Order: sequence, then C-alpha cells, then structure tokens
Amino acid sequence: MPYEGPTTEAPSIDAHGSGRRQPVVLQVLPSLVTGGVERGTVEVAQALAEAGWTAVVASNGGPMVREITRAGGEHVTLPLHSKNPLVMRANVRRLETLIRERGVDIVHARSRAPAWSALAAANRAGAHFVTTFHGTYNLGWFGLKQRYNAVMTQGERVIAISNFIAEHARRIYGLDPDRVRIIHRGVDLGRFDPLRVSPERIIALARKWRLPDGYPVIMLPGRLTRWKGQSVLIEALALLGRHDVRCLLVGSDQGRTGYRAELTDLIERRKLTDVVHIVDECNDMPAAYMLTDVVVSASTDPEAFGRVVTEAQAMGRAIVASDHGAPRETVLPGRTGWLVTPGDPVSLAGALAAFLGLTGAKRTEMAALAQDFVRENFSRDRMCAATLDVYREVLAGPPPVAGAGRR
Repeated sequence: MPYEGPTTEAPSIDAHGSGRRQPVVLQVLPSLVTGGVERGTVEVAQALAEAGWTAVVASNGGPMVREITRAGGEHVTLPLHSKNPLVMRANVRRLETLIRERGVDIVHARSRAPAWSALAAANRAGAHFVTTFHGTYNLGWFGLKQRYNAVMTQGERVIAISNFIAEHARRIYGLDPDRVRIIHRGVDLGRFDPLRVSPERIIALARKWRLPDGYPVIMLPGRLTRWKGQSVLIEALALLGRHDVRCLLVGSDQGRTGYRAELTDLIERRKLTDVVHIVDECNDMPAAYMLTDVVVSASTDPEAFGRVVTEAQAMGRAIVASDHGAPRETVLPGRTGWLVTPGDPVSLAGALAAFLGLTGAKRTEMAALAQDFVRENFSRDRMCAATLDVYREVLAGPPPVAGAGRR
C-alpha cells in the first residue's frame, strides 16, 4: 500500500493479522559497527521481517549493515552519527523524506543524536515515536547534558533495558512510569548453547591462548577500559594467592594503550605473569565461555544491562558480578553466581575462593540452574516478542498528528 501522507485517521495497518498493510518500522542509530545497541537493532529487524512487517534501519553504516540485509531488513545510510547541530538539523529533513517515502508507521530511536533528528522528523511526518533508554549517560555540567539526554524520554513508549535503567530515568528525568516498558536484552540461545560448540573450536582457542590443561580458568570479557574493573580482578587474584589458576582478560584496548600498559605493569608488580593473560578481542565467545570455569564482571560503574552476565549463564558458567546496576536482576546470588562489592578486591577474592571450593556436583547444579534462568527470562526471542508488543501497543493508540509535536 503506498504512503499517502500524514493523516489524523487510524493508519490502515495490520498489527494483529487482519489482512491490511503490515506496519513499517524505522530504527535509527549512529552506526552499525559493534556493540549491544547494534546487536539489538539487528535482532529486532530480523523479528520484524519474520513477522511480515517491514524493517528499515538508518545509520551511518558499518560492517553490521550486511547483517541487517541478511535479516530481511533495508538499510539507509545517513550521517546519523554526527553531533554537529547543522548536520543534525539536515538529518531532520532527510529522515522526514525517508519516513514519507517508505510509509513509516513507527520511528524507533536508539541513541541521542539520531533521536533529536528523528523526533522532529516523526512530528513533521505524523509517525509514532518510540525510544530505547540504553544507559545512564553522562550528566555533564550545568544540566546541559541532562537536557540533551532527555530526548530518550520523549517516546510515546520508552523501552528500558533493565529495571535499574527504568528507575534511573524516573529519578533523573522524571519519566512517567506509565510510558516505560522494561525489556531486558536477550541472549541468542542458538549461538550461546554449550551443545553447539564443537571440541575443535574449544581446542583451537585454547591453543591460540596457550592455555595449559588442568588449570581452572577465570575470564573477564570486556574492552580494556578502567571502569570494566580489570585492575580490581588482578588485585583480587593477588589476594587469592593461587598460581594453580589461569585468568584471561578478553577484549580490545581500542587504542587505550596507556591503560593496557598499566594493567601489564600491575600484573608484573603483583607477580602474576604466569596467572593473568591479556588477550585481544575474541570472535568466538561461545567457545571462550566453554574454556572458562567462572566468568567475572567487575565493573566499577553500574552496568545498564551487561550481556556478559547472561551469556555466561546461558553457557552454564558461574558468574561473579558487581553488586549494582542490572546484575542485581540477572544473577541469582548463591544459586547461579555471586554479587560482590563494586571495586573491592577482597570481596571479589572471597567469591572466587568460594567458587573454586565447590564440588563438581555443586558446579553442575549451578550450571543447570543458570541455563534455565536465562532461557526463561533473557532470551533473544523473548526480547524481540516484547518489542513487537510495544509496537502493537503504540499502533493501537491514538494516531499521531503531523506537526503537532510531543510533550
């Protein structure tokens, strides 16, 4: 059905299988390089296509564009990564044109700079506007950054990726809880499944990382940046005082060579060169989890969600995570893992000692519970289904009026 311009009547769309035109959803984000926001965009695009809806994604492009097209969506390249006010203003016109040409019913903004342009474009074209609140965002000085961040609260529905983020948005930005829908990020259980990881993949990775047989392996996955807590883990291992374990810090330094040098120096000063190994980013994380006995998320700042925590449990691995942010929702303390005091090596060392002291039977029991917990609560399919339910809810409400603006 061709787009006929803005209307004050309910759109002739089919959100419930009535046989009319299926909805068109446009997701906007800065780029498609790597990360949780990008992965979620691809997954929702695939879910839309599988439901018979039309999935359009606009970004500045990147290597994950091919995943959008492979999922059945369409990608449109626009300079949505730019924070230049002139470019953002021009993006309003570009997005408005795109909305009208594709007959977009819902614009879903996933990041702040594109959201400002998308909000104005959706207002002009009479499309519904939805946002996903992905993080706490830096508040900056004099409230300027807070006002910039507040665009993420302007959706008719605001998807929060955890209860922690929902409460943050309410407390800092005064977001009406009635407009919030909490949808945790989802794990791809087809990929993160121990039964689908071949021994050959595990052996290849163990050889690449030169891991000896017979040593318990502790892994902290995450880019090398200070708030991810790699130094806290190193200090905890020094307190643990065991050299019959191996620890992997898995992640790229992304140009942070100074911090990487600090970590190397700390490892040497704590006499842990035989224990702790910094390895580059891994392209086969399911195999990495299978090589590992316990996974650590030692973030010193609260995680908005933290995919590592749920991915590890999906693979049947115990998790030790900082006791703040979303891990309070994604870990069952004492049952699937441990929550420890953020930034405290003593607390972290105690949790690692507790894990290493478990019997084989207890570890097996913990692994089974962790897998069940993730399957029931944090699957990709669950996340996508809940997101499409939000779209249906929006489409069932009052139609937007072109040029009317929003609160």
